[in-house]
Amino acid sequence: MIVLVVLGVLLVLALLTLVHWYLWRRLVRDVSAPGGRWRRTGTVLAVVLPLLSVGALVGGRAFPIAVERWFAWPGYLWLAVLLYLLLALAVGELVRPLLLRLPSRAAVPDAPAPGAPTAEDPAPDEPEVNEPEVNEVATPAAPAVPAAPSPERRLFVARAVAIGASGAAAAVVGNGMYGVLRGPRLKQVTVPLAKLSAAAHGYRIAVVSDIHLGPILGRAHTQRIVDTINAAKPDLITIVGDLVDGTVPELGRDAEPLAQLRARDGAYFVTGNHEYFSGAAPWVDFVRELGIHPLKNARVELGGFDLAGVNDIAGEREGDGPDFGRALGDRDPARTAVLLSHQPVTIHDAVRHGVDLQLSGHTHGGQLWPGNFVAELANPTVAGLERYGDTQLYVTRGAGAWGPPVRVGAPSDITIVTLASLRA
Repeated sequence: MIVLVVLGVLLVLALLTLVHWYLWRRLVRDVSAPGGRWRRTGTVLAVVLPLLSVGALVGGRAFPIAVERWFAWPGYLWLAVLLYLLLALAVGELVRPLLLRLPSRAAVPDAPAPGAPTAEDPAPDEPEVNEPEVNEVATPAAPAVPAAPSPERRLFVARAVAIGASGAAAAVVGNGMYGVLRGPRLKQVTVPLAKLSAAAHGYRIAVVSDIHLGPILGRAHTQRIVDTINAAKPDLITIVGDLVDGTVPELGRDAEPLAQLRARDGAYFVTGNHEYFSGAAPWVDFVRELGIHPLKNARVELGGFDLAGVNDIAGEREGDGPDFGRALGDRDPARTAVLLSHQPVTIHDAVRHGVDLQLSGHTHGGQLWPGNFVAELANPTVAGLERYGDTQLYVTRGAGAWGPPVRVGAPSDITIVTLASLRA
């Protein structure tokens, strides 16, 4: 096992080295003179930036969060920039040959001035001489060989591709970071449920997941989420895991605004996989102190339906995994059951236990396009509402971000799920 871990680490380091060598070649070597200022600066950045990214990835286990923040901001942001630089440069590799073949002004002969003699016309001052005709045998013309692009042209194209790729990556990452730091937007979804009583028609549940308080997103992020939820005035608030990336002593103050959450039927919480990286039991106790009710493989009966919650799958390594029998057993099957479960993959267990609606997060909707295609390989639903037999699954994209504080093609959201009765 240890050998496999070491080989995996070496493979990742080798890949990072190869990728950064390619970036150094295209963005530094090909566009600058040897020994120049940009060549020296770019070479240093090509070494320092990946080291910061590695520091950000391992910092949570190696450093206190105050130290980790120094690695997290530049290190994680560079990972996002790296992704879109590579995608933009891949497009650049396709257009580079076309740009090199475009004719330059130097390659186009100057047009003769009006009235000037051409090679076919005799000079005006010379008498025209009739020469005897000579029969010549036509020889095939040699095929034209296109001239190789000049060094100046190659440099111009290299700089144009580098500037275009860098500008595109900066614009995409900048817009994606603004979306995260601005805070999630409200999303409205209506879910019809066959067994829901007419009295519960129009019941509104605020679903928030993947807040990811940590070295980048802190107390201000929590306050924005609380203000957005309270302004929507839901009947019930659900926090579906991945609240934090750190311990209670490190991030407890950042989570304190959650105590301001207000809803008629209160707020409920289930663990996500990141809680188990940070110490799930202390966080469960802490959110309880904030007035939020943890559902640890438990169920409560509300006015129009049963609300159940299960622990995250990651808890299985600590003997604290999901227990669907405990959460959903011995209930009245005629009542509607709404289940909180962080990961969408538990939908098949929910179907077997007669759940009507499962609310999940975990996927971030892919967070960074084209990450959604990768997320589809591991999750039955990446975002939105889908049906599995008699059970419906809704997956929110989440309110925060893990790693880079950037979202591209997967905007953060807080969803207001409105339950609709077919009997109403």
